Amino acid sequence: MLGLALALPEFVRTTFSTFPEGGRGGAFLDEVRAQGFATAPLKNDFPKVFAAIREVSDLLRATACDVLICHGYKAHVLGRLAARRVGIPAVAVSRGWTGETGKVRAYEWIDRRHMQFMDHVVCVSEGQAEKVRRWCRVPANRLTVIRNSARLGAFECTDPTARARLSAFFGRDTNVSQIIVGAGRFSPEKGFGVLVEAARSIVTANSSAGVVLFGEGQLRGELEHRIAELGLTGRVVLPGFRTDLDSLIGSADVVVLPSYTEGLPNVALEASAAGVPVVATAVGGTPEAIADNVNGFLVPPGNPADIANKVGELLRDAPLRARFGAAGRDRMRELFTFQAQATAYLRLLNTLRPTPAEAVA
Repeated sequence: MLGLALALPEFVRTTFSTFPEGGRGGAFLDEVRAQGFATAPLKNDFPKVFAAIREVSDLLRATACDVLICHGYKAHVLGRLAARRVGIPAVAVSRGWTGETGKVRAYEWIDRRHMQFMDHVVCVSEGQAEKVRRWCRVPANRLTVIRNSARLGAFECTDPTARARLSAFFGRDTNVSQIIVGAGRFSPEKGFGVLVEAARSIVTANSSAGVVLFGEGQLRGELEHRIAELGLTGRVVLPGFRTDLDSLIGSADVVVLPSYTEGLPNVALEASAAGVPVVATAVGGTPEAIADNVNGFLVPPGNPADIANKVGELLRDAPLRARFGAAGRDRMRELFTFQAQATAYLRLLNTLRPTPAEAVA
């Protein structure tokens, strides 16, 4: 949302607020403040529902807010109730549901049941919009698709040390010269286990290939065990979560997204912005970001052989990689700029109207 706020006209005044969540939003708010936007970290959270609603309501009044844009089940529920007290519209941004744990599935069930009560819902892809229509019973006149964006130029490989830093993850004793990158949360729906299985075929067919998986999550131990079991130690590496991924992704030869479900994957957009070809599963909104045989390849989910075959094809064909990379940049310029996103949001905001104030809490 920061990129969107930067692209909006100056007359649109934006304040960013986050729930406490153990301080996890602190770094984001620091970045927001550095860009000159107002911030308002909240003190109350679940299970202090009524206190949280009052706090958000007070913030909306203090900032003379016209519209509340909410991200995530917590913001959707508490934000809508707070907006009702103040009499302003609340907009939910629906990015997708992961179902990664029982607790998350319960929260997401609440989110889906609650979505129909929002004043408007923005979906990040047509694929997600179809789910919201089908599962949440949100009528078409209260649903808009506004796709994610990525900063053009921010992911280009302009750092001369980036490739060396990426190669260094494999250690000095390996001969890796072609690098495949995956990035995301190590949870079942992201499908990284499938990529590990595919890696066995990839490195067998190409002795100079290596795979870097950036991220953390509940499946890290399981992935490490399987990597060792397949004899891939040193060829498939897990450096953890990296804050400098934007400077590294452009140094990859291929980016892989093996997910079972997606809204609209930012990694696909970032790779395309960097001019890196993508092999991705045809799930959710991914086909809206990756056009098959244009800026990457699309494969069915859960199939290591298909991933290995398409990655191998790209590694063997440098001109194909270059063509896909250039097409990816072109698609980003045409379809996924923050300016286009800002124009779409501004059009939506101009259609929203105040709502009758309610005594919610």
